[in-house]
Amino acid sequence: MATLGLSEADRESVEKFERDVIEPSMTALVVLDFWAEWCGPCKQLSPILDKIVKDYAAKGVKLAKIDVDKDKLIASQFRIQSIPTVYAIYQGQPVADLTNYRTEGQLTRVLDQLLAQLKVEPAGAAPQAEIEPLIAMGEQVLAEGDAPRAVSIFSQIVELAPDNPQVIGGLLRALIAAGSSDEAQTMIDGLPAELAVKPEIARAKAALELASAAPAGETAALEARLAADPGDHQARLELAGALVASGDRDGAADALLEIIRRDRDWEDGAARKRFLQLLEAQGLGDPWSSAQRRRLSALLFT
Repeated sequence: MATLGLSEADRESVEKFERDVIEPSMTALVVLDFWAEWCGPCKQLSPILDKIVKDYAAKGVKLAKIDVDKDKLIASQFRIQSIPTVYAIYQGQPVADLTNYRTEGQLTRVLDQLLAQLKVEPAGAAPQAEIEPLIAMGEQVLAEGDAPRAVSIFSQIVELAPDNPQVIGGLLRALIAAGSSDEAQTMIDGLPAELAVKPEIARAKAALELASAAPAGETAALEARLAADPGDHQARLELAGALVASGDRDGAADALLEIIRRDRDWEDGAARKRFLQLLEAQGLGDPWSSAQRRRLSALLFT
């Protein structure tokens, strides 16, 4: 906003606006409230905005207020015709008109949507571009079978991005692979509700369920039971669990698909449920999971 030819008061108003709104909006979502001392609805809305922005401060939300009587130039630039008027500002630009949202529930819903769409980073969190290579390294180490090292890597990334579901999910899966399922369960139980429903956390939960279902010990006894009775589905289900525990996902998938081929409704579809858990634990977008899903579809629909 140009200041050439402005009065001293207007120049100060512009500088304050740039300092309190434009600059913070480069990294945060700024809720901009146009109000006046004489405005009754403004006074009703103000404590609601104060509370919400305080609750959302760690998520990258800030509040700025413009008194339309004192900052007439700013109000005119935004063409304010009635108050309260509330905008969401991001990277110097209005991204949403929040004026018609007057309750806490309405405002929190729209803020959640904006934060997700704009990918606003939580306050103090490392930018996603900085942590993505670290996440990739942790995933590679985990895929190579070095679970303790993967735990160490993801634990360090969590310090940089404590609310990132990719990082938390990676740490959970590393803990499970390292045999620390109890610690993983404790972490899951302590997650905020908005994080607990993320796909990355669902993947970790599926891995935990698979680990909990995997029997300890060798597979020889189970293989002997199947040799004696190929229709022993319980033995084959337990064998699949043992193969998962040993890292043989292909063998586990084969065993589960064999149960489905023989009796897809056995134990209320237990093999199919376990098979889908296996895919979710691997990651539904993983090429391996996509290939296995096609195998399941071919089995069910031919």
